[in-house]
Amino acid sequence: MTRFDDLVITRWGARFQGVTMPCAIGRGGIGVKGGEGDGITPRGTFQIMGCGYRPDRIGFDAPNVHCQPIALMDVWSDDPRDPDYNHSTDLRTHRFSHERLRRADPLYDIFVILDYNFPNAVAGKGSAIFLHKWRKPRHPTEGCVAFREDDLVRILVNWKPKSRVVIR
Repeated sequence: MTRFDDLVITRWGARFQGVTMPCAIGRGGIGVKGGEGDGITPRGTFQIMGCGYRPDRIGFDAPNVHCQPIALMDVWSDDPRDPDYNHSTDLRTHRFSHERLRRADPLYDIFVILDYNFPNAVAGKGSAIFLHKWRKPRHPTEGCVAFREDDLVRILVNWKPKSRVVIR
């Protein structure tokens, strides 16, 4: 049973606190993740674990979500062989496959980490699922959920401690 303060995501869009909004999901649709790189947005109920943002591009206050600025050398490990798999690390000491968090494009100007395979990552189960800015309307992701910037900021600013992300 979903609640009013839950962010509900389907292949048709999202709903949060009575407001519907468009979103983009993984190129493989919503389902059961098979592993790294499958393009599936996992079905389930998740919690927000944290948020990263570029303070040079985004300014906001989300009182119920722990948000921290991302630095130039911050990366996210997506290599199952890495001891830091599915966690943020520093490019200067990282030697495994990764994704840069501070990008030239606006995709990760603001991103939210869900508790899918995080913080206790199981190698090969799939990297973290983020909520992040979209490239363009409905453009598929690698498995994350993407929104317009104003919708993503609205979600974070109005997030309640008992809110959940429900993907179905």
